[in-house]
Amino acid sequence: MVRIRLRRIGLKGQPTYRLVAADKESPRDGRFLEILGVYNPRTNPATIHLKEDRIFHWMKNGALPTDSVAQIFATSGTQARFDRFKKGEAVETLVAEAVEAEAKRAAPARTSRN
Repeated sequence: MVRIRLRRIGLKGQPTYRLVAADKESPRDGRFLEILGVYNPRTNPATIHLKEDRIFHWMKNGALPTDSVAQIFATSGTQARFDRFKKGEAVETLVAEAVEAEAKRAAPARTSRN
């Protein structure tokens, strides 16, 4: 069974995570099938970059997210968009919406000093 889960990268005390599709049996930082995104909890707010079209592909084919990844999906709105994808909405419109939402999340972080 395939799971969508976090794979830790980064130095000691400075964790950053990749969201990967991996076999349920493989170790946390072991073999994986595909990189689906990046999650950095050290920034304020946390940085989340996801390849939603590939996430939809894996979830459509039966991959299940872990609890922590499901929380990230809920925060970024990916789970709500996946539910709409299951009801028949086009992937292209949902991915465009995700890119727009990510740009809005990143915009407040980029403030200039006067």
